[in-house]
Amino acid sequence: MDSKRDYYEILRVKQDVTAEKLKSSYRKFALKYHPDRNPGDKKAEEKFKEAAEAYGVLSDAKKRQIYDQYGHQGLENSGFDGFENAFSSFGDIFENFFGFGSSRKSHSRAQRGNDMRYDMTLSFIEAAFGTATEIEIEKMEQCSVCSGTCCEPGTQPETCSYCQGTGQITKSQGFFSVRTTCPHCRGTGQTIKTPCPECRGQGRIRVKKKVSVKIPGGVDSGSRLRLSGEGEGGLLGGPSGDLYVFIHVSPHEFFERDQTNVNCQMPISFVQAALGAKIKVPTLDGEKVLDIPKGTQPYDTFQFKNCGIPSLRNGSRGDQIIQVIVKIPTHLSKKQKSLLKDFSKLESHKFSNKLKNLIKGFDS
Repeated sequence: MDSKRDYYEILRVKQDVTAEKLKSSYRKFALKYHPDRNPGDKKAEEKFKEAAEAYGVLSDAKKRQIYDQYGHQGLENSGFDGFENAFSSFGDIFENFFGFGSSRKSHSRAQRGNDMRYDMTLSFIEAAFGTATEIEIEKMEQCSVCSGTCCEPGTQPETCSYCQGTGQITKSQGFFSVRTTCPHCRGTGQTIKTPCPECRGQGRIRVKKKVSVKIPGGVDSGSRLRLSGEGEGGLLGGPSGDLYVFIHVSPHEFFERDQTNVNCQMPISFVQAALGAKIKVPTLDGEKVLDIPKGTQPYDTFQFKNCGIPSLRNGSRGDQIIQVIVKIPTHLSKKQKSLLKDFSKLESHKFSNKLKNLIKGFDS
């Protein structure tokens, strides 16, 4: 049982549809669901491909005869390869519909260059406030001597004599034919008789290039910057690809990031916690004074407003959150021990009085 939808159903035509009505119906579908009119819409793309495949079969008398008699399975057994062959076989129709012109080779030769990736490691501070730097990349770039034509200056490509410039050859298999890419010109429709001596007929050369990169403040590990046109050069006059810079941020020994906030821990003595104190705390902008109130408990937190990381969205800064860690001394002098013992006796007496008053409250 066929899993594919019926081709006539896809194009909403009857089985006895004329060639003209078939073409008209397909044109409506192609215009409606063309990817250029529906960028990023996967469903529209699938409908476009489905309609192209259906038209590719039904507009060909031999393929239509096989399909009417044996269905999708008959086409598969005969060597028909679905959407890709349909698109190739009926490229002229797409050109007429969407204004590409009458010659397919004029837009099929040029190819966009590959995108490239560069991994950049930043310090915590560089990521927080941004930086400008220069990186060196190695890439394929369009040959400056032949301007990407692959030909020696003063010469031109020649029409491929094997495929007559179509970029494809037709092979007959039984009562139907199959079109494949020309092996002599590799589908370009042209051959280079006098290659460029600089790039040896490749149209591109490998170069090392320095690229300026401006990193905005607020980036984090996983952030990605796109430098348009800084990727590899295109083939045969095609546009260059893009360069993607992936950011990796090194951890900081004191600060820890939480979105746009910055967390840190500050050690204080138990005397400072008990009596209160003013301490200096490092921030991204330099040292600031933090007022520790008396009676501060371990792991209490304090806050410096607007001392965090700038937001990539609007530039507003988060806060710095300071958590105090009360340090208990491990080495005491005799005098310190004596003073602490006196303090302990006073605390015990105070606690005892509170306990007595609590008991009296229960008895009364």
